[in-house]
Amino acid sequence: MDTHSTRPRNVYWDSFIYLSVSFLKICNCWKYSAVRKYLIIAVVCFVYLFFTVHVSRTFTRRDKRPDLWTGNSLYSQSKNDQDPADGEGNESVSPTRSNVVYITLKSKRHKPAIIRGTVRPKLRRKKVKVRQQGGTQGKAKDAGHNTSTVNKRLGYSELDGSDTGYSTIRIYSERAPPWFSNDDITAMRFLAESKITQIDEVAPRGFSSLILFKSVTNFTDDVDECRKCRGIVKRPLDMSEVFAFHLDRILGLNRTLPAVSRRFHSLGDGQPCPVVLWDPSLSPVVDRPSEKLNWGSYQTSLKHKCWHRDVIPKPEWSCTSIHHHEWSKLVVFDFLLQIYERLDKNCCGFKPRPEDTCVELGHHEECRDKDSIELRHIVHRKHDPHHLVFFNNKGYFDRDEGNLNFRLLEGVKELPDQSVSVLRSQRLREKLLQSLFLDQQYWDSQGGRQGIEKLIDVIERRANVLLTYINAHGIKVVPMNS
Repeated sequence: MDTHSTRPRNVYWDSFIYLSVSFLKICNCWKYSAVRKYLIIAVVCFVYLFFTVHVSRTFTRRDKRPDLWTGNSLYSQSKNDQDPADGEGNESVSPTRSNVVYITLKSKRHKPAIIRGTVRPKLRRKKVKVRQQGGTQGKAKDAGHNTSTVNKRLGYSELDGSDTGYSTIRIYSERAPPWFSNDDITAMRFLAESKITQIDEVAPRGFSSLILFKSVTNFTDDVDECRKCRGIVKRPLDMSEVFAFHLDRILGLNRTLPAVSRRFHSLGDGQPCPVVLWDPSLSPVVDRPSEKLNWGSYQTSLKHKCWHRDVIPKPEWSCTSIHHHEWSKLVVFDFLLQIYERLDKNCCGFKPRPEDTCVELGHHEECRDKDSIELRHIVHRKHDPHHLVFFNNKGYFDRDEGNLNFRLLEGVKELPDQSVSVLRSQRLREKLLQSLFLDQQYWDSQGGRQGIEKLIDVIERRANVLLTYINAHGIKVVPMNS
C-alpha cells in the first residue's frame, strides 16, 4: 500500500482510542448517569469521524496533484490522449472532459501574395459631365451629299460603358493567346475601354444602316489611325459575333473584325451588346448595282479556281476579285456557326424556324431557282481585293445535327489544313475556353463557364460532323497560307 494513504489513517485511529479511554476515565471521575455518558461519547465519535474523513480526502487530492516538472504533467498526459495507433501505452487511457486542454494561439498574419494582373484596381468614380444631344440630321446640306455620311445623331452619354473603373479584357499571363496579334489585343481594349464621345447612325455605301460610336483613345497617336477609332454597336441578340471572332482566330482564318461585349446605358436597354471594330476601307465585292453575285456564278468560279496559282481568270469564268482559297475558309467558318445569310439567304439548305429572317421576308419560298439566289455580305477591303472579310457573323447554336445546312459546303473540294488540324487536335474546347475568358463581359453574359461550355459542345459536335463529311466526300486538306 501507498505510505501516503495508510499513515494518516493509523495515526488518527490510535488518537481516537487514546482520547476515548481518557474521556471514559474523566466521565467515571465525574458523577454522571449512564445515559448521559453514552450520549456524550456518541457525539464525540461523530465529530471525530467527520474530522477524520475530511482530512483523508484532503491528503488524497494532494497525492493526485501532478508534478509540473515530471512526466505527470498535463502536457505529457495530452500525448497519451492521442490515437491508440501511436503506441501501446495508450490502451489503458480513457480521456475525459477534464483531461482536454484547448490552446488557442494567434498565428502570425501573412500578407497575401500579389499575383500579377489578377488584382482588380479600386473603382474610382470620375466627375464627368453628361451631355445629351437629340434630334435628327437626316437632311443633306446639298445635292452632292454622300449617303455614307451621318444621317442621324443619337442621344448619348459619356458614361456609356466607359466608366467601369477596370478593364473587362482579362490577360493574367505575360502574353495573350498566340492566335491573337498585338493589333487584335489593342483593338479589343479600345472597343472595351475607350471613352465614347459620339454615337451616330450611318449608312455607308453598300451597307445597311449601322450604329457607330466614336471614342477618345490613348492606344495610338497617329492621326490617320484615329480615323479608324470607331466601333459598330449591334443588338444584344447578335452576341454570337463575339464568339465568331474568337473562333476565327483559333482556326487561323483571321478574316473577322475584332469584336467584344460592352454594356451601354442608352442602347440595348442596358444589356451587353456586341461591339465590332469598324474599318472604313470595307467595300462589297460587287460594288455595281448592275452586277450581282448569285449562286450560279459562285459555283462556276469554284470550278475554275479563280486566281489560284496567280492565273488570271477568263471573263467567262464568272470570277470576282476573291481568291479561290477564300471561299474554302468561308465555308468552314459558316458551317461551324451555321451562318446562312451569306451563301444561303433563302434558307434552302435546311428547315428554318418561323422567326428566321428568310421566313419572315418570304424568301424561303424562292428556292426553286437556286442559281439565281443572290449572295450577301460578301465584303473585302479596297486595298486588299483578293481576301474576304467576314462581316455580319451572327451564328446559330440552337440547330441540331439533324438540321445542319450542308448546302454551304456544296462545290468546295478543298479545305484549309490549319483549320482542319485544329478540329482534329481535340484541343478546340481548351482553346475556346482560354480565348473567351479574356472577354469578361461576354463570359458573364453567357452564364460563366457553364454557359460557355454549352456553346462549345455545339461547335464540337458540328466539327465532328464536318470531319466525317471530309472523309466521306474525299475533300482535300491543303495549305492555304495567305
